Amino acid sequence: MKRLLHIIATPRGELSRTLKISGVFLEELKKKYPDCSIDELNVSTEALPSLTVQVVEGKYALLGGRDLTGKLKDAWKGVEDHIARFLAADIYLISTPMWNFGIPYTLKQYIDVIVQPKYLFRYTEKGVEGLAKNKKMVVVATRGGDYSPGSPMHSYDLQEPYIRTVFSFVGISDITFIKAEPMDISPETGKEKIDMAMIEAGRAASSL
Repeated sequence: MKRLLHIIATPRGELSRTLKISGVFLEELKKKYPDCSIDELNVSTEALPSLTVQVVEGKYALLGGRDLTGKLKDAWKGVEDHIARFLAADIYLISTPMWNFGIPYTLKQYIDVIVQPKYLFRYTEKGVEGLAKNKKMVVVATRGGDYSPGSPMHSYDLQEPYIRTVFSFVGISDITFIKAEPMDISPETGKEKIDMAMIEAGRAASSL
């Protein structure tokens, strides 16, 4: 394992409960793979490319089987840089809280930037082929309520199904979720759930 891309989708920095759990995962991973390079991408502070008219035109050009040239190619430089950065990794760690049953808008913007035809997927006569193959992903997710299977709120969990769907679409099927929930019933419950998730994160890193 040579390179991990840590995609941070929480804006809380050192106050983040999500990053406490991710920190344990990274510590254990470095013990097992001391030569692994960790590339940190914080989508809350990174100046992500805007999906302008020219960027969208470029996407439709690609979908139409055309190459990008001129202004469209220039408009796509930031998109291509982020795609190259994403594809350079062997494993991904996504640290994300649940916002309104899903993911933070900054993480959605990042996904919309990198998930592009001819780069992360392509259409074939047999269907869609993901181009980000032979990679692993770990998602550390914190939720204020209980959205676990069997709970009354489980159907409101739009976070895990979306992340699994979009990244399996581009070829990443080996996805492990580490969830801390419910976090906001009481401070005591929140601490207990963090502690449990930290143990799980350590085990997940050791098993890679």
